[in-house]
Amino acid sequence: MVCPPEFVAVKVAEEAAEPLAGNPARERSSSHLPAAIRWTFSFPAMLGVLLVARLVYAMNIFFVDPDVWWHIKVGQDILRSHRWPTTDAYSFTAAHTPWIAYEWLGEVVLASVAKLGGITALCALLMLVTSAAMLGLYYLATLRAGNCKAAFIPLFLMGPLVFLSFTLRPQMFGYLFLVILLIVLEKYRQGVGWLLWTLPVLFLVWVNTHGSFIVGIGTIVVYLCCGLKSFRLGNIEASPWSAKERMQLELALLASLAVLPITPYGTRLAVYPFDMMFKQPINLASIIEWRPMPFDVEFGKLFLGMVVLAVVLQIVFRFTWRLEELLLAMGGTVMACIHARMLLVFVPFFVPILAVMLARWLDRYHREKDKYLLNAVLMAAAVFAAAWYFPSRTDLERSVEKQFPVRAIKFLRSYPVKGPIFNNYGTGGYLVGYYPEQKVFIDGRGDLYERAGVLADYMQVATIKPAALSVLNFYGIRLCLLEQGEPLAVALSASPQWKRIYIDGTSAIFVRKPQS
Repeated sequence: MVCPPEFVAVKVAEEAAEPLAGNPARERSSSHLPAAIRWTFSFPAMLGVLLVARLVYAMNIFFVDPDVWWHIKVGQDILRSHRWPTTDAYSFTAAHTPWIAYEWLGEVVLASVAKLGGITALCALLMLVTSAAMLGLYYLATLRAGNCKAAFIPLFLMGPLVFLSFTLRPQMFGYLFLVILLIVLEKYRQGVGWLLWTLPVLFLVWVNTHGSFIVGIGTIVVYLCCGLKSFRLGNIEASPWSAKERMQLELALLASLAVLPITPYGTRLAVYPFDMMFKQPINLASIIEWRPMPFDVEFGKLFLGMVVLAVVLQIVFRFTWRLEELLLAMGGTVMACIHARMLLVFVPFFVPILAVMLARWLDRYHREKDKYLLNAVLMAAAVFAAAWYFPSRTDLERSVEKQFPVRAIKFLRSYPVKGPIFNNYGTGGYLVGYYPEQKVFIDGRGDLYERAGVLADYMQVATIKPAALSVLNFYGIRLCLLEQGEPLAVALSASPQWKRIYIDGTSAIFVRKPQS
């Protein structure tokens, strides 16, 4: 389902181009070039390469999501045992509590790539999937606006919002699948029907990879319902489906729904998004990515700026919109305001809107005016820069060491005191992956720990509530592996019951003093 960059460049050039007209001499001078060369080194393709180069440069720091390690561990265990987990096997606080690997296919991919090439291969996978999604967004916006320049600008400006959704987790696959779905639906609006029958396959993979498939189902429903009746209200219009089109879209939707139970867990993966929405209040309220949009930080200000810009342009120039794209853009905006993580859906819904607006002032791409040699030079420079900034294995390992307790775990392996350990939410995943003999207190599986009652106890300790030390006593904690400077580390440093036995620039370890 993932189109290579060359294919995207070809199709973008085709969709954005106008019929050859203008200077006959210039047309003849470029006509001797093979079509593949003209497409590969076209102006739209060059813009796509620049987007990818910007992405590689921005992501060369390679921030590692704390959850990636337990995702890889789950994938490794599935590949090793050929069984899918049904209970927790990684913690002592929620041991044997029912739990399913609801992102198992993405975890298997991560584990396979990690086995193939370690941290370097994982970084390459992240760049590859991110680039595919970025090029897909570029193609989608070009399809909608009919103008590759207008598609390029909002993507370039909103790059930081795109990058936030791309961390080394199964959700990056969900982002790509959403972009593919939007392309298929836009092509269907433009009369290309055969792509619609790829959707059941897409959703079969999607439901086994990430819970964002529910957004995809909702998107199809919005497209279907907005074409049931023709009407125009101010600057909003609804174009009706023909009887054949409606029937095809309904069949595609039904087929997509029919494949959702085809998972190792039956229908449980299909209903998991509803479990997240309605049965995990502590998880949604406590975990940073589920909190409301923080407008006091850089990406929150950029998000607000893009929304305000679109509203102002709409007020002044009164653009006309299809009902479905307006509903999706508004829905994505509202969801991102409620949960910052929903930038994952805001950007794909919103970029085509801005592209259509900017197309008002930007001339369309004219193939007969293209400068293929200049494009080739710029593309070569961008590819060279991307390769230059791609981090080395040493850089990647150094980045991991700065973020995770690599040296602290080496110390723990040789330390004579063993027993229940308290770790913070961000450290647990690394412990699961690299210190499996030590069961963790908590890791990134918030759904599991909320059901087991552990998440509420953890929040008591992490926020230094009055009962914090009592919680440590209740679980019989003998060791605490903490981040340097976090509130609990400061509290334990002043406690007569605890002794700090290790410290580095990243982590600190405390041991409970023996009672006299």
